[in-house]
Amino acid sequence: MRFLHTADWQLGMTRHFLAGDAQPRYSAARRDAVAGLKTLAAEVDAEFVVVAGDVFEHNQLAPQVIGQSLEVMRAIGIPVYLLPGNHDPLDASSVYTCALFQAECPDNVVVLDRPGVHEVRPGLQIVAAPWRSKAPTTDLVAEVLDGLSAADVTRLLVAHGGVDVLDPDRGRPSLIRLAGLERALADRLIHYAALGDKHSRTQVGDSGRVWYSGSPEVTNFDDVEAEPGYVLVVDIDETDPKHPVTIDARRVGRWRFLTLHSHVDTSRDIADLDMNLDLMTDKERTVVRLALTGSLTVTDRAALDACLDKYARLFAWLGLWERHTQLAVMPADGEFSGLGIGGFAAAAVDELVHTARTSDESGVDAQAALALLLRLADRGVA
Repeated sequence: MRFLHTADWQLGMTRHFLAGDAQPRYSAARRDAVAGLKTLAAEVDAEFVVVAGDVFEHNQLAPQVIGQSLEVMRAIGIPVYLLPGNHDPLDASSVYTCALFQAECPDNVVVLDRPGVHEVRPGLQIVAAPWRSKAPTTDLVAEVLDGLSAADVTRLLVAHGGVDVLDPDRGRPSLIRLAGLERALADRLIHYAALGDKHSRTQVGDSGRVWYSGSPEVTNFDDVEAEPGYVLVVDIDETDPKHPVTIDARRVGRWRFLTLHSHVDTSRDIADLDMNLDLMTDKERTVVRLALTGSLTVTDRAALDACLDKYARLFAWLGLWERHTQLAVMPADGEFSGLGIGGFAAAAVDELVHTARTSDESGVDAQAALALLLRLADRGVA
């Protein structure tokens, strides 16, 4: 038996830093990742798809988002099982119970809207742990496993949330306790745990049967999500009493959210940064967050700004990671002597240079003014 394990589609997601046409393209890419499941399912001959929570970004969605999402799921062509998660819980305002969803939900889409066992076909069951609020007060997995007895069937757990061994706040009541999950696997109450919530592909424990698929399209930078953009192809041998599991991770995501650390002190460093950015492919689907450190002359800072302006037009987004950027700008001796400025204007430039060497807010303003002057004089253009 083979199926696709995916999660955290978060359809309707927006990223605050994306502007212009980048946001619509990113939203379309998230739908495209889901639409691509049709091709993948046909390629591997998957029987069905499980989505382990957070199908939607939240419950208050525009009708267009709901309609387009359901149409994409319809096109997958095989059964798709949706688990409500913390972003789209089964609360009073649930997207799954709204009139539009109810009216347009295709026949191949099934919402796992109650905890416990759901029959997929004879000999195959899904054990679901849906969220009914954004802040459960218990381990929902422990609740659905409690009282479950072994049977001559193949069972998949579909659940959402953090696992205690991976979460720094181990006292949270909603955390999934790995020890209980592994006991259920050892006792063959379940044979695989399809988890959602962690957006990076992650194996939990050593059994090889507990996985986060991660989000099929990136949602955060690489310091948070190490391996986003995957769907798991899961094989369970139903003919073997031990039900061995095989996992094949397939990359389907196309966008990248990258963090680039760079030390810039000289014009050569800026040229190297320019070359590194130039060599990056798929710029229109790449978000770059720069963590820059160093000490620059005003001339070099103007060249750096020109470089960043250039690539900000080419990438989906490019900007400074302010918390991790420390750039000191100090005017060099004689840096402005060749501008051909005299009289009152020269005195004003000298005053700006003096002010720019201070560390207060006026110094920052003076640095910006001098950099603009150099760019207007065509000396700081990269």
